[in-house]
Amino acid sequence: MRAYRPGWISLALTAGAAIFLIAPLLAVVPISFTDRRYLSLPKDSWSLQHYAALIENPAWLSSIQLSLFIAVVSAVIATLLALTFALGLWYARPRFARPLVGFVMLPLIVPPVVSAIILYFFTTSLSQRSPALGYDSTVGVILAHVVMVAPFAVITILVGLARLDRRMEMAARSLGASLSQTTFQVVLPNLKFSIAASGLLTFILSWEEIAITLFITSTETVTLPRRIWMGLRDNVDPAIAALSVVLIALTAAVLIARALWRLRGLREGSDSP
Repeated sequence: MRAYRPGWISLALTAGAAIFLIAPLLAVVPISFTDRRYLSLPKDSWSLQHYAALIENPAWLSSIQLSLFIAVVSAVIATLLALTFALGLWYARPRFARPLVGFVMLPLIVPPVVSAIILYFFTTSLSQRSPALGYDSTVGVILAHVVMVAPFAVITILVGLARLDRRMEMAARSLGASLSQTTFQVVLPNLKFSIAASGLLTFILSWEEIAITLFITSTETVTLPRRIWMGLRDNVDPAIAALSVVLIALTAAVLIARALWRLRGLREGSDSP
């Protein structure tokens, strides 16, 4: 079978679309090297002072560390809750499975502002009992993020379970495997990619969450997105441009590594007899 190869017109259109989408992102690169204390193109000389500020400034460093911690914990909790919920539906197959899934999907249906207001009143009510669990606390932000990102984890894992052949579970049970043995030795190994995708997706969503965070935090818990928002609102700190370049570079590195890994797999598959 002859492989399809796009012509030069298709390649030109693809390259033009890619440049059109990437050009606004690349515009921030020269701004990040400005020698001034506000967002502007470098005029007299290029400087790395704003990149150094990301490491030397305690405010930026603490916000990065806090956002990483919140994103990791939120991703782990959301993935575990979604996995438990999805496995329960897959095993039990209750009649009211669809209403349950719809209830879990409510954070996706409700407008973000409404969710933010609800979570604001929820965290403030928790603060009356324990300040460490409520408004403007790390635990409160984690709880809010878990509520908002868990539906995405549920969708990802349910899709993985839909592709799983139930006959494998039935065969394991018929051979004498217990429910826990079937789950940990048969079902979960076949869901490893869905679980990994769920964890990565929820991590990214928690890492960049800003709308909910603005409502439930003030001055004590300043995540990285909130720090960026404060910098844009107050003094337009050029360190924001430097941080943007770093995040763009990390994203590009991950995409290139994934493309190379996939290309290597295709080559190994074509070389095998």
